[in-house]
Amino acid sequence: MTRSDLARLLSLRFPQLAPSDSDAAVKVMLDALSEALASGRRVEIRGFGSFQSTQRLPRTGRNPRTGERVDIPSRRVAHFKPGKALREAINAAA
Repeated sequence: MTRSDLARLLSLRFPQLAPSDSDAAVKVMLDALSEALASGRRVEIRGFGSFQSTQRLPRTGRNPRTGERVDIPSRRVAHFKPGKALREAINAAA
């Protein structure tokens, strides 16, 4: 599912919203989520899951083509932990 799919679904569920309004609503939500994670805050959406940024430690990797060792610096990555309702919905569908 893409961002435009989300906007289209939102405008279908709420016919009073113009397609441009639903697209703007999706953009605002995703921007807010991105800004919160970039500033180090945790984002929790009840019933869906939580997002947080975590620090990956520096490590030594390997170039698969040459086998040469490569130093990989530390960096922050987004981590998602699904909520109970989402886990149950996924398992029920399987």
